[in-house]
Amino acid sequence: MGEILALVEARLRTALGEPDARASVTFLGTDRIEVLRFQDSWSGSPDGGATRDGGSTRDGRSAIGQDVVRYVTLGMSAQPMADPSALLADPVKGPRAELILTVRAGLADTDQVLRPLATLAASPQVEGVVVASGGSLDLGAPLWPGAPFQSVLVGESGGLVPDLELDAPLEPVRFLPLLPMTANEAAWKRVRGAQELQERWLANGTDLRDPLRRSVSLD
Repeated sequence: MGEILALVEARLRTALGEPDARASVTFLGTDRIEVLRFQDSWSGSPDGGATRDGGSTRDGRSAIGQDVVRYVTLGMSAQPMADPSALLADPVKGPRAELILTVRAGLADTDQVLRPLATLAASPQVEGVVVASGGSLDLGAPLWPGAPFQSVLVGESGGLVPDLELDAPLEPVRFLPLLPMTANEAAWKRVRGAQELQERWLANGTDLRDPLRRSVSLD
């Protein structure tokens, strides 16, 4: 376990630089989950469009030059996620992942997301769920005080932080971006699916890094 997490942290430092803060959370009956914070100045994509960690804009201009902060879990990948329908969990085989939340800095008290993020990272151990792209995770409470989001859409891996290959038979560690959803968006996603919600975000130039944003138009 320790060797895997050391490799994961090394990959994060290579991709994101040095973390400027970290916190540790332990839940009863689970391994320790850490959350690392990385500060970054995001330049935006030159031609706009959607990025895999939530930089969805129509023309690329609204987010250019905005400092962002990234919160990344460390510890979720120590154990493989088990199929909840399996009678016995395989201690070796199974998907492994860490979670990444990216928000624009200085607009809200987003540092309070550390424990909620660790809660989501512990859900495979606590609830036996498999966290994968296109799925959603619901906290039942705001991600941080006053946040208009209580749930997140799990995005695709391989963009911001490349997958970390491990020796067979271990599966790669995937770094999954979390895209905060308002209550209306989460309800839309349950009915229409993740792809339609992402298309609606893209069509409206939604800045998914904005911690104060309103729900996208779903009419």
